[in-house]
Amino acid sequence: MDKDILKNAEKETGWLSIFRTIAYVGDSLSSGELVSVDKNGNYEYNDYFEYSWGQYIARKYGNTAYNFSRGGMTAKEYLESFGDRMRYFRPELAAQAYFFALGENDLFGRKQEPGTVDDFDEDGVAPLRDTFAGWFGTLLMRYKNLQPRAKFFLVAMPDRYDDDEFHAGLRKRHHELMYEIAAKVGSAYVIDLYEYAPLDDEEFFRRHMMNGHLTPSGYLLTAEFISRLADAIIDENMADFREVGFIGTSLVEKR
Repeated sequence: MDKDILKNAEKETGWLSIFRTIAYVGDSLSSGELVSVDKNGNYEYNDYFEYSWGQYIARKYGNTAYNFSRGGMTAKEYLESFGDRMRYFRPELAAQAYFFALGENDLFGRKQEPGTVDDFDEDGVAPLRDTFAGWFGTLLMRYKNLQPRAKFFLVAMPDRYDDDEFHAGLRKRHHELMYEIAAKVGSAYVIDLYEYAPLDDEEFFRRHMMNGHLTPSGYLLTAEFISRLADAIIDENMADFREVGFIGTSLVEKR
């Protein structure tokens, strides 16, 4: 046996495996949505959770994954009705980690003002201003208040080759907001697809997109991007994750 067989073990370890439960809060892109076209040319939107990048991650790392998501979702709709109607805020569903991937429908679909971190507070009840940051931050705080020691990963949208100046600006502002919100709430980290993922170019669209959404291969590739970034974050901040096994309990490493 090669004496160096374990040389790179720590670098190659998938650190997301330390989480036994992970919740994915998002829209169609977090739901494995596959878009079909019927005989009349009408688009049909189908959420297939088993193809979501969160479930791909769960199968790779052995987590239990909760898809707290739905196609078309916005932070505002989630907090005003969807989360309570689906009973996603039940204490027994509190997870050790949460991935938040919202913004496409909020900023591009509903044309919501991006806002600032001053648009929400720690209560997690209602935003201080009717902006994307206000609703997103308030939703995050509601989950943080449910599971105070959980870790939160905020997903910045990837850059796209086909954006005009207006949409490119919104995507950049969303990227900035993820860092600003993470800094405000604590125990939060940015999955920076905007900075680190390859540009969503024509080749990516040809290989991994279908009718405006991802294909199964696209969701798998997204899972690979997100999990590698999350592993790197954990590796660089290992001290922050020492007590992951105690999340949801009153136990601590030392008093």
